[in-house]
Amino acid sequence: MPNKTTSEPRSKAPAVSQGNSFPLGASATPQGVNFSIYSKHATGIELLFFNNVADGKPAQTFGFDQITNRTGNYWHLFVPGVKAGQIYGYRVSGEFAPEQGLRFDAEKILLDPYGLGVAIPSNYSRDAAKKPGDNTAVAMKSVVVDPKAYDWEGDAPLRNPSSRTIVYEMHVRGFTRHSNSGVAEKRRGTYAGLIEKIPYLKALGITAVELLPVFQFDPQDSSPGHINYWGYAPISYFAPHQAYSSRQDPLGPVDEFRDMVKALHRAGIEVILDVVYNHTAEGDETGPTLCFRGLENEAYYILKPDKSGYENYTGCGNTLNTNEPICRRIVLDSLRYWVQEMHVDGFRFDLASILSRDASGQPLANPPVLWDIDSDPVLAGTKIIAEAWDAAGLYQVGHFIGDNWKEWNGRFRDDVRRFLRGDEQTVPKLADRLLGSPEIYGHEGREAEQSVNFVTCHDGFTLYDLVSYNQKHNEANGEENRDGSNDNCSWNCGVEGPTDDPAIKALRLRQMKNFHAINMLSLGLPMMLMGDEVGHSQQGNNNTYCQDNELNWFNWELVKQNAELHRFVSLLAARRVQRDIQAELHRLNLIEVVRRSKIEWHGVKLSQPDWGDNSHALALSAHSPGLTFYWILNAYWEPLTFELPGQPGQWKRWVDTSLNSPDDIVEWEAAPAVSGETYTAGARSVVVLFTQA
Repeated sequence: MPNKTTSEPRSKAPAVSQGNSFPLGASATPQGVNFSIYSKHATGIELLFFNNVADGKPAQTFGFDQITNRTGNYWHLFVPGVKAGQIYGYRVSGEFAPEQGLRFDAEKILLDPYGLGVAIPSNYSRDAAKKPGDNTAVAMKSVVVDPKAYDWEGDAPLRNPSSRTIVYEMHVRGFTRHSNSGVAEKRRGTYAGLIEKIPYLKALGITAVELLPVFQFDPQDSSPGHINYWGYAPISYFAPHQAYSSRQDPLGPVDEFRDMVKALHRAGIEVILDVVYNHTAEGDETGPTLCFRGLENEAYYILKPDKSGYENYTGCGNTLNTNEPICRRIVLDSLRYWVQEMHVDGFRFDLASILSRDASGQPLANPPVLWDIDSDPVLAGTKIIAEAWDAAGLYQVGHFIGDNWKEWNGRFRDDVRRFLRGDEQTVPKLADRLLGSPEIYGHEGREAEQSVNFVTCHDGFTLYDLVSYNQKHNEANGEENRDGSNDNCSWNCGVEGPTDDPAIKALRLRQMKNFHAINMLSLGLPMMLMGDEVGHSQQGNNNTYCQDNELNWFNWELVKQNAELHRFVSLLAARRVQRDIQAELHRLNLIEVVRRSKIEWHGVKLSQPDWGDNSHALALSAHSPGLTFYWILNAYWEPLTFELPGQPGQWKRWVDTSLNSPDDIVEWEAAPAVSGETYTAGARSVVVLFTQA
């Protein structure tokens, strides 16, 4: 590959000055912009200005002098008169020597790792960034952004307590992209489109949205003939994804993202970002040169021992070297930026266990980057959530470091699925999951909300598919159904896929209600997947990362078609977070009552729980001053009759998933009385009774 800078015609440039090494990136001031970028082994750097993102040649070119424009390994200069919105990129010269970990290519346009905005030409080409030759006209480019030039109107992160949080995992594009969304075509699938649907989210009862990746990613990082829809292919850790903005001017995505955050906050809804600090879209040694590898390859990636290739603990071709100081800095600086300047409320870290690996790939006992995140004062009070495993077998659920990290509880997901499927040896594990998984987390003495409870997420079956398919059906992905997990703990209720059988349809609906009830009423921090409240199906595809179509898009007709399920979920959510201000309840919500209660376990006989391998049912009572709950979970395929504690007639029925709507769940104040000393729970059902003093 060529290692010399290609000469360009230069227009008369402003008189640049030395500039400063800090802050990194393009920092706007009233006088102009300071540019600073890190590269230890580069032999030359040029800053290129463009009038339009698709220009094949720069309008202006500025060279960095090795003496006056370099401090240590930081290259910097100040360009007067530059305004926000300026499109720019870098060319970096140096040796192409993979055996030394060096992969410079001066023909490639590079993004600024600290760039706050990204502009993408309509004919962007990932392939051109892989091959020898100039890719200027078809390259992504950075945009100068002044983060202070926005009126937040007094907005600030909400800091809602975790005990009153319900997370809704959602995809910005998929939420409003469908033609039946009611959103104008220009705004479908955008931050602006999401704003229009905030009333729906508010009515559903969720208190936080967890957005699948919104950092600028490369949609062309996918299998041939497909695109990367989910967004787990980041190339900029500071810039919001351009395609999710209805405004395509250089500053539009940044401002529209902030408009969305501000609007969600006004509705009392927090914004949590799914962040990918484990790999980038540059892939392995056959991948494109877009940013990091063309600046300082070894500083950003974990390389193989011979340095010519990349360690792949992510399954995506490369692994970020996040415990190396330069890479570690960009992670922390990025997180602070999204909190301070973009006002987000928290982060969910994709494959977070990778962040514990050192430069040789070995897990560290005290990984610096994780402790930095845990203890950073800017991040204090934000929700930080770990997916506590990686693609190379490192599984740290229950053992993730730090005092403030919460964890996606994959064991909750699997154990609840197995219980409701009717598996054996599931009742003792279910009991632990209902109480915040103390078996997993109790040794740390933390709040129950350390456990983020979920049954489904973007990665795997939707809830409807979980009760409709025994096997994955991923043929549409073009990988001969090899991709995606083979172990889904699912049960199709008797028929694979769609059916007109009313009995099977009724059973599937009941099972979905059972899943929602257990997830929403267990101690911990509940998360639900977008569309699960209305029975969205992906037709058995459990790996829809490359499907930008109705497999993934929220179908708004389902809100009416499956109104019964939607109503059930909404009433569960309302009671979960609602403060009950009636007398004697100490202004606690449902979960806080259970947390402070005395718990007793039962079977069909009081105080005689069946913990045996063949047991499929469990009951518990939670006693608190002024309020007592009695919860029956029957995964058996026949009705079971349970003895009730206390005096006959004192109980009221709030939930019984074996009953038809509207009796499956009722408004709290309208709960009917239950007579007798026993209650018969229908086959495969969840029942919640209560009594108030």
